[in-house]
Amino acid sequence: MPTASGFGIQSPTYTNISASALIKTGIGRLRGIFCASASGTPSLKLWDNTSGATTILVNTFTPVAGTYYNFGDVIFGTGLYITVAATCDVTVFYF
Repeated sequence: MPTASGFGIQSPTYTNISASALIKTGIGRLRGIFCASASGTPSLKLWDNTSGATTILVNTFTPVAGTYYNFGDVIFGTGLYITVAATCDVTVFYF
């Protein structure tokens, strides 16, 4: 039976976070983020870096629970770091 990888299709990997975190070091592609829950005044800010400093990939936005944010495989070069404010549980899909 054929598989997706047999056709050269890669599946993204994922990481679930609820606090600021380094998702990946080095070059990669951000597929999207699913927000499972959010309360208070939640916000996310994405960095093309290994920390929350310099080179903003996506500036601060307010995630809504139950929403998937498609980033269309945007490329980052240094790394992917996400700053999480307030209470927010998200799953990040990336390559």
